[in-house]
Amino acid sequence: MAALALTTTTALALTACGPGSPEAGRPNTAPPPSTPVTSPSSSATPSDLPSGPPERPADAKGLSLAAAERFVRYYSSLLNYAADTGDTTPLLGASEAGCENCKAYAAAVQKSNAANGLLAGDYREKLTEVAELVRGEDGQLGGSARVTVGAYTTKETATSKPFASKPATYTREFALSSQAGSWVMYEMKSVKQ
Repeated sequence: MAALALTTTTALALTACGPGSPEAGRPNTAPPPSTPVTSPSSSATPSDLPSGPPERPADAKGLSLAAAERFVRYYSSLLNYAADTGDTTPLLGASEAGCENCKAYAAAVQKSNAANGLLAGDYREKLTEVAELVRGEDGQLGGSARVTVGAYTTKETATSKPFASKPATYTREFALSSQAGSWVMYEMKSVKQ
C-alpha cells in the first residue's frame, strides 16, 4: 500500500544532516528514546484489527529533529491503521491540508482496506530507518525513511479479481511542516528500491 497512491515528488532541495552539518551536536538532535511505535507485521484478520487509532507519543511532539524522527515513525503507524480500518481521519489530521499524496493514500484505503475485506496479506509497512533529517530555511524539514511491505492483495470491489503485490522495499522521501507546535506531514513520495 505504501506506493499505491504515492506518485508525486517532494520539492525539497536540502542536504543531509551528517556529523559535519550545522545541525549535528545540537541538543535537539539526540536520538529518540528506544520505545518503538509498534504495528503488527502479519496479515490482519477482523479480530486483530485495531480498536482505535494510535496516539502520538509524547516524544513525537515538538519541533526538534528527534521529535521529527519519532513523528515519521508514528505517521507510519497511522498509515497502517488507515489500511487496517479505512478510518483516515487520524492520518489526515497529522497531514498538512495540501498534502496531495496523503489525500491520495487516504482515498485509496478508504476504498480498499482490511476491515472491508478488499485488502489482505502482509500489507502493513515496516519502517526500518529514518535518515537525512534536515531543516530548510523555510522552517520545513526534509528526510527519507526506509520502508518494507510484504506480499498482499487488494481488490476494487468484493467481486473483482485481486491485484497481487510482491514484497518490496521503498525509500519514502518526505517533507514535514510545523502545525500547532509539532510536525505534520507536508508531502511524501515513495520510490521502489
